Amino acid sequence: MVKIPVSVLVIIHTPDLQILLLERADHPGYWQSVTGSQDRDETLWQTAVREVAEETGLDASRYVLTDWRAQTRYEIYEEWRWRYAPEVTHNTEHVFSLLVPEPVPVSMAAREHLAFAWLPWRAAAEKVFSPSNAEAIRTLVQKFSGEKGGNTAKEP
Repeated sequence: MVKIPVSVLVIIHTPDLQILLLERADHPGYWQSVTGSQDRDETLWQTAVREVAEETGLDASRYVLTDWRAQTRYEIYEEWRWRYAPEVTHNTEHVFSLLVPEPVPVSMAAREHLAFAWLPWRAAAEKVFSPSNAEAIRTLVQKFSGEKGGNTAKEP
């Protein structure tokens, strides 16, 4: 089954802006936040919750999940285009953040990730391979410093 070209990016972070990054198993050295494609008949919120659980073992309902209502359209890397229909070249990524109280242990899906690390936001923004991921981390700093963790958005 081919993927639909709609995905989520979920930045998992602490109040002091430590960011959880995961190293891709299919491309060692490529670090990223939680990402994943939307399944058919699934809301973006449901996709974010599912991907967090699949990739980290965390239950997003125990923390503060925020839908930024922001998206980025980008060209899909050539090495991953085979996962989509032949005519698909671009993906639309929707950004979420998940606030956890401290760097919590995660259980990775071995087929998806090799390692995880909690990094200060600047180091995380420099380490991720995706420009949209780096930009979202930098934006998180601006958003979070203005909110001080006060946003407790629920599923719309």
